[in-house]
Amino acid sequence: MQNKENTPSEENIESFTNQEMADNTTEKIENTDETTILNYTKELEEKVVEINDKYLRLYSEFDNYRKRSLKEKSDFIKTAAEDVFKSILPVIDDLDRAIKSNEDIEDSKIIKEGIQLIYNKLKNNTLQKGLVSFDSIGLAFDADKMEAITHIPATSDEQKGIVIDETEKGYKLGDKVIRFAKVIVAQ
Repeated sequence: MQNKENTPSEENIESFTNQEMADNTTEKIENTDETTILNYTKELEEKVVEINDKYLRLYSEFDNYRKRSLKEKSDFIKTAAEDVFKSILPVIDDLDRAIKSNEDIEDSKIIKEGIQLIYNKLKNNTLQKGLVSFDSIGLAFDADKMEAITHIPATSDEQKGIVIDETEKGYKLGDKVIRFAKVIVAQ
């Protein structure tokens, strides 16, 4: 183990090096004439101005990049929502037409068929955008996809931890769950 008194610390080395550099600079200045000092000072001032200019340009470029990125992100979010709403608008139009045409109809079979057609159209539009429902009844409870709203007693040991009923379907957009299935689990 070394003695701490004999080991130079980083601070001592740095201060020694800085002091040594200052002494060398002072010696050089003392050995040069006034014109050389003025030229050297002028060169340093020009370098400072040049470096400051580069810094300001870089800062401005980064600030412009940041603003442009935020604007692009905002535009992307708006565009994504616009695309989804454009696919839903025909379904809304169909619902409006169905409501108007069903005012005078007495036969419920025709109304049921119309509602089923509109439902299928909406489901197909959402499927095209990547929205998928997933089944949970009869599967083991998975907290990453499901939310247990209540538990009921299991009739057998095999039924424990299994989803018995679903009160609300779960949906995924791509691989991400955007709505958890609300389920009843046997315990």
